[in-house]
Amino acid sequence: MSVLPPSAELPDAAAVGPRRQPGVHLQLVIGAALVLVVVALAVVSFVWTPYDPVRAVPADRLQAPSAAHWFGTDRFGRDVFSQIMVGARTTLYVGVVAVGIAAIVGVPVGIVAGMRGGATGTLLMRGSDVLLAFPGLLLAIILGAAFGAGTTTAMVALGIGAIPAFARVARSGTLQVMRTDYVLAARAANRSPRAIAGRHVLPNIAGIVVVQCSVTFGLAVLAEAALSYLGLGTAPPTPSWGRMLQESQPYLGVHDYLALAPGVAIAVAVLGFNLLGDGLRDVLDPRLKGVR
Repeated sequence: MSVLPPSAELPDAAAVGPRRQPGVHLQLVIGAALVLVVVALAVVSFVWTPYDPVRAVPADRLQAPSAAHWFGTDRFGRDVFSQIMVGARTTLYVGVVAVGIAAIVGVPVGIVAGMRGGATGTLLMRGSDVLLAFPGLLLAIILGAAFGAGTTTAMVALGIGAIPAFARVARSGTLQVMRTDYVLAARAANRSPRAIAGRHVLPNIAGIVVVQCSVTFGLAVLAEAALSYLGLGTAPPTPSWGRMLQESQPYLGVHDYLALAPGVAIAVAVLGFNLLGDGLRDVLDPRLKGVR
């Protein structure tokens, strides 16, 4: 009786396919770490900063990074690292309010459109499409011209501009949930639409809404920086990463650290929230579990 070679006794693992083992999602970990750094800077800035971020010290103007001023000083002698810390607070504040406005309005609109369907659903989504024609930055410029530029204008404009994305995501998730057996059973049991939405629809679409919040937060951070760069965001003397970039332009090639610090801060925040959103999507979406 012949003996099979070892390679023939058991199928090769590579031939079967990639082995899917539960593990740490690298994107989620990196994204959460970067976001935690930004949040930590913002929280610590409430109780401590190395220097007063708005106090001008002409004698210390345009100093290179050193032990006394970790990120150097700007043209007015203000400590750049202190401004970065307070700027993180401003950026997160704008992002939280903008995402909150978009989620509070967009998610109910999407749920109602998905559950009701028909003319009501079509009307709600066509209204959402109208808002989609006005991007957040364009809407901020319009509102800034009408009511004056500032933090409140930026928050409202970015929030309104993000409503269609939340409405579309919520409607898509609602349509999937409404086709499930437990929702059909709830409807057969004469449960009210409000009860079905609160008990079955909202908990089941919460995951994709959280992912959308994370992605939209990163976009809001970038948009707020762009608005401040254009002079339509946070007004001075409150530190803002976008305005710090704008003020550093005359010194590029001579004092590059003035642009490097806020530029890296913006990149870290946006990258962190995008990676966090991708990681949450992989964890919360059952169709993607074990793929990576």
